[in-house]
Amino acid sequence: MAKTGRSHESGNPEGARLSVMTDPDSGAREALRLLGPDPGNWVPDQPGIDHNVVIVGGGQTGCAFAFALRRAGIGKVSVIDAAVDARTAGIWETTARMHVLRTPKSLPGPELGITALGFQSWYEARHGAEAYRAFERIPRQAWIDYLAWYRDFLGIAVRYSTRLNRIEPAESYFRLHLNTGIETARKIIIATGFDGSGGASVPQFLQALPRDLYAHTGDTIDFTALAGKDVAVIGGAASAFDAAAVALESGAKSVHLFARRPVLAATPINRSRGYPGAYDNYYALPDAVRWHQAIRYRRAGSTAPQDAIDRVLKHDNFHLHLAAPWLVAREEDGSIIAEVSEAAGCLAEGSLTYRFDFAIAGTGYAADPNLRPEFADFARHILLWRDRYRPPADEGDAFLGGHPYLGPGNEFMEKTPGAAPYLNDIHCFNPSGFVSFGVPVGDVPSMKRGHPMVTAAISRDLFLADFDNHQRRMTGDVPPDFGPELYAKAVWKNPHPR
Repeated sequence: MAKTGRSHESGNPEGARLSVMTDPDSGAREALRLLGPDPGNWVPDQPGIDHNVVIVGGGQTGCAFAFALRRAGIGKVSVIDAAVDARTAGIWETTARMHVLRTPKSLPGPELGITALGFQSWYEARHGAEAYRAFERIPRQAWIDYLAWYRDFLGIAVRYSTRLNRIEPAESYFRLHLNTGIETARKIIIATGFDGSGGASVPQFLQALPRDLYAHTGDTIDFTALAGKDVAVIGGAASAFDAAAVALESGAKSVHLFARRPVLAATPINRSRGYPGAYDNYYALPDAVRWHQAIRYRRAGSTAPQDAIDRVLKHDNFHLHLAAPWLVAREEDGSIIAEVSEAAGCLAEGSLTYRFDFAIAGTGYAADPNLRPEFADFARHILLWRDRYRPPADEGDAFLGGHPYLGPGNEFMEKTPGAAPYLNDIHCFNPSGFVSFGVPVGDVPSMKRGHPMVTAAISRDLFLADFDNHQRRMTGDVPPDFGPELYAKAVWKNPHPR
């Protein structure tokens, strides 16, 4: 475990005075001491198996799983990430462009019930309780620093520059085709965020343009190159507003944001079920109820927080277009010519034509395992919601239907029983689990339930798969702690035997 003896100023928006501490990690260190040493690895080695579990993704989700599995006594766990280093792993220093996190600061996260490992404890140890009380939501840079501390303090090793290209099912294990070679594993956790759910959704009219004229919000974008240029942003949710804000702050000549809805989505519909009863027991609900909840969310729309909207409204060169879907786009002399339906905003029915230097698609992600190249060997066998549930005619939704229908431990399930039994050894912990679990899986709100459930499922499966070994171990001879000589002198001897 790493030890630090200095305070950090990042993430202290009020400039609060920092407490001088010789060891801000003492609370976390004491909590781990009281918790006791990590259990030993109880999973028997098997010939030819490199890893009991491979976690794909070294961000906040993957690192928390590594810690949870360690505390469950499951050894030979490896965390891989395609990013070249810790800074570029996950989204927080690459494609996350908000100033503060979207979720309330009080939500439990990767500390997994050990409060001394939580964000509040970490932050207050460095900046004081008053500084923590001063903000409503966690500053993004503070979260970045906390996650780096969490990973380093717990000694979680991530193998960077390691990309998973293919999962090949074998007999009771998988061959993982990595860019570094082939390795074997019994269990896999997919913790690769939105991109691992399926892939970025880019409208067809943009895909027809030269690639240097547009980007998705999930791409790494050189915003400094947009200085002095006219930029279009397509989409009305948080990521679209964040991208528009950074473009404006980077000196764009103008930014026009186009939303399909006549008004911006402003009702966080999921908040109505953000209490423990609904949260903890959501998976037990009937399919029809879970589907209806997902439809309610889709129809209400994904909301951008007010601070994201305020951020762009500070700029006079920001322009919002409502009920304004793009119809077609073409390249002309290095620019984008876009025809946009704006009947609601025009004096007459019809469309308007615009010229832009660059376009950014804040149009979300697909959530279909058939789109992931690493699943090519078996994607056709994965049970999807459209295979399991037929909604009423007024609740049909192809996007939701493409989500995988996951088991209680976030495991894939078979479309046809017996066709691909190995699927329950792949645990899908990313946003494609939304319809099954009702929360953005992979974000902080999913950790309180998800990490213990997935860890318990992996533990159970590995234990039962090796039960012959465990049965021998459980019923084997146990040497006595002491012999009868220990208590011989105290054994009662009747002085008056008959």
